[in-house]
Amino acid sequence: MTDSRAAAPQRADARRNASNVLEAAAAVFVTSGVDAPIREIAARAGVGTATIYRHYPTRADLILAVYRLQVESLAEAGPALLAAEPGPHEALTKWIDRFVDFVITKQGLASVLQSDEPCYDPLHAYFLERLGPVCTELLEAAAEAGEINPGQDAYELMRGVGSLCAGSAKGYDARHLVQLLVDGLAARRS
Repeated sequence: MTDSRAAAPQRADARRNASNVLEAAAAVFVTSGVDAPIREIAARAGVGTATIYRHYPTRADLILAVYRLQVESLAEAGPALLAAEPGPHEALTKWIDRFVDFVITKQGLASVLQSDEPCYDPLHAYFLERLGPVCTELLEAAAEAGEINPGQDAYELMRGVGSLCAGSAKGYDARHLVQLLVDGLAARRS
């Protein structure tokens, strides 16, 4: 016997509600932490708490969905920026700016992601698997265009940005420091 709900496509309003819940949860996690009351997320999303539990039966399900949505959005942004921007360095700069937003949002999830809960274990590998190649593509395109020094490592850059963002809670402007880091990639002209 099959579950007819699994086979039926989701209604447009249900998809919209699920999307609104994820966006609201991401925002609430940043401001109030991942332990924020579900009713706070529901109010921000404009839905009832039952809607959240229907889509995400546990808090872990909601946290995982928010994280994956943000990673996918960032992964899709890389090629889109490369196609839309006037040059690869500009695309890289805009992608790194979005990456900063992601990292800052992820800090709201940091305590959970570093917990002993096994359901969160695959997230770091997922993050690297999806975002490493995107960052590499942007770096290589900028290097091929002569806009940055060749041989830059995507993992090192993402790690450096993450480290700069982690310190932003200590009162300095991480976005300014990240911009200095990205500017430092620029190819040296003789």
